[in-house]
Amino acid sequence: MLFVRPGKPSDLEELEHMARETGPVLHSLPPDHQRLAQHVQHSIDSLESDIEYPGEETYLFVLEDSVTGRLHGTASIVAMAGFSEPFYVFRNEVVVHASRALKVNHRVHALVLSHEMTGRTRLTGFYVDHATQQHSALAAHLLSRARILFAAQHRERFTHEIFAVLPGITDAQGHSPFWEGVGYKFFKRDFKQMEIESGGRSRTFIAEMMPVDPLYVPLLSEDAQRVMGEPHTDALPNYECHLAEGLEPDKFVDIFDAGPVLTGVLDVCQSARLGSVRHATRGKVDAGSMPWLVSNLYTTDFRCVIVMLPETPPATLTLPPEVFDLLDIQEGDLVRCAPVGGLPA
Repeated sequence: MLFVRPGKPSDLEELEHMARETGPVLHSLPPDHQRLAQHVQHSIDSLESDIEYPGEETYLFVLEDSVTGRLHGTASIVAMAGFSEPFYVFRNEVVVHASRALKVNHRVHALVLSHEMTGRTRLTGFYVDHATQQHSALAAHLLSRARILFAAQHRERFTHEIFAVLPGITDAQGHSPFWEGVGYKFFKRDFKQMEIESGGRSRTFIAEMMPVDPLYVPLLSEDAQRVMGEPHTDALPNYECHLAEGLEPDKFVDIFDAGPVLTGVLDVCQSARLGSVRHATRGKVDAGSMPWLVSNLYTTDFRCVIVMLPETPPATLTLPPEVFDLLDIQEGDLVRCAPVGGLPA
């Protein structure tokens, strides 16, 4: 059975392997042992801290197979993006150019540098290996949505508004058409190098080097325009998870590769809005008709699984013994559960 738990130092070797897998560069999952170790330790420190309101905390989770002990994915949630420096994105705008004398009125699509995401909770660092995605259609949803369930249980640790930046389109060599048409002209650095150096879009050099005036989209190359707002193929499972949760794209795009920026409200996300806390009992479970997220209420020992339950579960959940053991709960303990709706037909 697959389950989600917080990352720990013994996961470093497998996390580094994930970071080096072929695919879009994830600046939030750097292929560097020391930086990954710092990332894991920061997560541990965040979980162990007594939090009254969100700050610079980051929480890293992994997707583990309970039988083999092998990791198949990872995902993180940042309490407040841009805690120490502004977090930059491009905002889609419409600029109106009008002349009464010429009887001309044009609406032009433009991109404007924005730090509106600064101070919002960010979903990031998502990765599930291809074999697991092909074997289990619910694996991506478990990993992605477990973060929402954790945040719903520990609201004091997160902000009201949330967002996610997904990798945009790159070719087989890792070149980004949008970066080549926009960013490279200002930075003169290749895309992969900037992905890692940016450290999560919160660097002052971005504001120092990127244009403050609107970028008129019709003036960009066709290749750059074509990929705006489009997720990388490897990011499609996570993109679909976010859409199912209720996050929305289109208003913002990433400043480097123009990947989609999805925004939403934490309490409106499906796993938070439809979730509930119930008592759990150990026992035999009749086959249910609907997948449900079920988690314990812990922080450092957080665990989350998907269980098939009736469409309307009873007030007291009967869970299989193996689920009880995975969640590390006792008879009568409280668990948080939420339906995994919004799945593709």
